Amino acid sequence: MTPDSPGDQRPHTFTVPTSIDTVSLYGPGDEYLRIVEDAFDAAVHARGNQLTVTGAPAEVALVERLLDELVAIVRTGQGLTAETVERSIGMLRTETQERPAEVLSLNILSNRGRTIRPKTLNQKKYVDAIDQNTIVFGIGPAGTGKTYLAMAKAVQALQAKEITRIILI
Repeated sequence: MTPDSPGDQRPHTFTVPTSIDTVSLYGPGDEYLRIVEDAFDAAVHARGNQLTVTGAPAEVALVERLLDELVAIVRTGQGLTAETVERSIGMLRTETQERPAEVLSLNILSNRGRTIRPKTLNQKKYVDAIDQNTIVFGIGPAGTGKTYLAMAKAVQALQAKEITRIILI
């Protein structure tokens, strides 16, 4: 076997920074680590702030990238959820240039403890298009957040005094 062949199962250690609460990163009862193990062909074992990832080198590299992204999300003060972990995995699997931490921590509007932010890569692209263009046509299936995000961006612009009124048509 060559060093990078699929049968190579070398363990790799990932150290969680001490400034990060491991419970918020691992999830209640290590729920988020189980999601990671199910999504990748790798075994993840936690001992304190040390994570040992064993698997094929490509899978281990993806898990390490995912862990970096999850640490970055936790650093922004945003709590992780199972949905956030799954969305991050999906974004890494599509091999896009966007970092999941940038997509999932982009705050559009905060009110009464609730924050509106894009939840998928396409929603982030939609929000970026709204920022860069005067008119944006959003076409897609119902329930994907088109109107919700457009209204959040409109209210954000109104609060920032970039516009003086919102006209609904």
